[in-house]
Amino acid sequence: MRPPRRTVLPISLLAAALCGTGAACASPGAAEQVVPGVTLVRGDFVPGRQPDGNSVLLRGPEGIVVVDTGRHEAHTRRVLEAAHAAGGPIVAVVNTHWHLDHVAGNLLLRREVPGLRIHASGAIVEARREFLADYRRQLAGALAGEASEAQKAEWREEMARIDAGDALVPDEIVTGSGKRQLAGREIRIELVEKAVTAGDLWLFDPVIKTLVAGDLVTLPVPFLDTACPANWRAALERLAKEPFARLVPGHGPVLDRVGFERYREAFGRLLDCAASEATVETCAAGWTQDLGPLLEGSEPAFVRSLLDYYVGQVLRAGAERDARFCG
Repeated sequence: MRPPRRTVLPISLLAAALCGTGAACASPGAAEQVVPGVTLVRGDFVPGRQPDGNSVLLRGPEGIVVVDTGRHEAHTRRVLEAAHAAGGPIVAVVNTHWHLDHVAGNLLLRREVPGLRIHASGAIVEARREFLADYRRQLAGALAGEASEAQKAEWREEMARIDAGDALVPDEIVTGSGKRQLAGREIRIELVEKAVTAGDLWLFDPVIKTLVAGDLVTLPVPFLDTACPANWRAALERLAKEPFARLVPGHGPVLDRVGFERYREAFGRLLDCAASEATVETCAAGWTQDLGPLLEGSEPAFVRSLLDYYVGQVLRAGAERDARFCG
């Protein structure tokens, strides 16, 4: 099943459909230490269902800060297990943006960690009225059609996440960039408006030179459904000026500076290609060539199908879409 033209979440129904047809999808592994005090719980693409984004655990003197909580309970349980293994209670959550594969795990963490405070931009407030409401209608429509019982169960679970409503909303709304003390650890949180979503956060710890980028960096492709591409490109230029040694993306493995620069340059060329008279096939081939080793382990057919959609239906959607997401 192809997604409708107005897919409202990153690879929403598309990822589920592609993985369900046999495309190779990344599986979660054990939590991995990025550097001492920083743990990555990788998100995954599981056949027949929506993805989970990466979750990052930052250990401080007073406990653990979780950056993004995933979508499915199994992923969020892995976050809880990683926190236990790290030896500290979870004392705060930072959501880099409002997409469900990064915030739906808030529901379980709120139940498991009484008094938990969640920090994020306020973009989810409008998203609940528009994008998530749109998405719920898409799911309800899909349920009325033909699909396997397993797929319908996944869609019902997704609708329940949306219906959770206020539990997804932050307790502390981040309205600007600056340093914050979380779990006794000083972290700089930067707010970017109208890039991947209306409000995206990224985090930088200058002591360990580690940057947590959220969906400003995603592999195997940029997830452009709710994005303003020009502002996203500008945000990547801003990231390039930071003195990080490693970058944790919203999806995919940790990148060094060389890997990030490869991604940043490929992103710009993808936008330029989409704005030209080149065919979708040419743009997709250019992305694959530009990313090179960063796509290792990705199924080419899966990547190509995503690019067909994002170039053909999103980047070339026209001025009306640009006004909606960039205006």
